[in-house]
Amino acid sequence: MEMILSLEEWKNLGIAIGIFLIFLVLRKLFTTYVFKLVLGFMKNIKIDFAAKILESFEKPLRWLFVIIGIQVALPYLPFELIAHDTERKIFRSLFIWLAAWGIYDLTASTSEIFAHFVKRFDFQIDRIVIPFVEKMVRLIIIVLAFSIIAEEWGFNVNGFIAGLGLGGLAFALAAKDTIGNFFGGIVIVTEKPFTIGDWIKTPSVEGTVEDITFRSTKVRTFAQALVTVPNATLSNEPIINWSKMGKRQVAFHLGVTYSTSREQLETVVYRIKQMLIADEDVHNETILVNFDRFNESSLDIYLYFFTNTIAFNDYLKVKEQVNFKIMEIFEEAGVEFAFPTRTLVIDNQGEAIKEEELFEKARG
Repeated sequence: MEMILSLEEWKNLGIAIGIFLIFLVLRKLFTTYVFKLVLGFMKNIKIDFAAKILESFEKPLRWLFVIIGIQVALPYLPFELIAHDTERKIFRSLFIWLAAWGIYDLTASTSEIFAHFVKRFDFQIDRIVIPFVEKMVRLIIIVLAFSIIAEEWGFNVNGFIAGLGLGGLAFALAAKDTIGNFFGGIVIVTEKPFTIGDWIKTPSVEGTVEDITFRSTKVRTFAQALVTVPNATLSNEPIINWSKMGKRQVAFHLGVTYSTSREQLETVVYRIKQMLIADEDVHNETILVNFDRFNESSLDIYLYFFTNTIAFNDYLKVKEQVNFKIMEIFEEAGVEFAFPTRTLVIDNQGEAIKEEELFEKARG
């Protein structure tokens, strides 16, 4: 059946369309001129926090003009699209959704807000806490928005949550890994064994921490691969945080030939130790240089010390400088580095005698 409109109804339909178009024009004017003008003014007078709030609500405000335009235009329509009560619930739900959308986007600026807050009140907040709190706040916003909209449509959210208790045990068993990862993330954030940007090593992974979420921690390996480790696994593993080192260990043996005299050996040991003590890049608290053992093919000197730097590149440079200085000391003392050797003794018949056989003949 065709719907025939009277002149008055066509007039009202035109008014409704006109109202909606006016709000679209206002939306365009607002976003093109008013919004940019106010935002620029706030940035010029350095009200950064207010500017961040305004930027976060930019898209919701654009849609607010559309929704209000529809709401104002609907009463002028010559026919009823939806029942009045349903219309009220829809628009209230949309307004709640827009508010939640703006607040959700505002949490993206959490790091900057925290930085401003910390600077103003001189608080100490670890960087790893900020992204975790940001994700927690976003989850709460989503849950609250869903609950309020559900209440608006007459759903008993409390009864729904209570009803989940019937299947709560089965749900908990099915989600035990997720729950374990969530609490693992809380343990990592509260105990702070590392922070974002730290170099860590665990039985599972070694690399630089990039991010932590409710479920997992992302670590960038030195091969540039991104490894995602469940928080439940990471929180139960021994974690070595190399970035927390105050100094970095160097330990190795130097082998010299058996032709080295006692005086020469004492000289190089003393000079190496004095060289390390005088080196500004070497930590002076623990420096050990000792003639350690008689090896198969060498007399071994043991070196044990620490570098002041913990950065890997700088650490390698310090080791290189120390090695060159050791070579210089050996050259000046006339001492040679040892390398694996084996001695063969030839008997009168021109046959090589094994060391074991030589030992037996010497005993005989």
